Amino acid sequence: MRAAVVGSAVAAAVTLSTAAAVAGDITISNSHGSMKYIDDGDMFQVCDTKADGYGMKGQLISIGAEDRAVLTVDDGGDAGCDKKGYNVGNGAGEVYKMALVWNGGGDWTYSYHFKEGLD
Repeated sequence: MRAAVVGSAVAAAVTLSTAAAVAGDITISNSHGSMKYIDDGDMFQVCDTKADGYGMKGQLISIGAEDRAVLTVDDGGDAGCDKKGYNVGNGAGEVYKMALVWNGGGDWTYSYHFKEGLD
């Protein structure tokens, strides 16, 4: 009996760990810049922090049968950060991740999967 209870608890923990997190503010970064989701107002901000002649590209990706970029924010060549809004939902199937890349090359940096918080 005890083994069955422990097994059920482990299975539940694994199931919960793969679910999308409820969003608050989220930030991802690399050595050249950052991307931030600002939950209050559903704003996405990309900042280029290196004066190296290249910019940063951030994307909001809708997760589904086929992942697709629903928003792109570029920053570079000027002071400050660039930002855009996108209404992140919390309905069934509305799951997202952020992606950030330096335009000079290299790998993408990704956030965990998230959805809008229930206020």
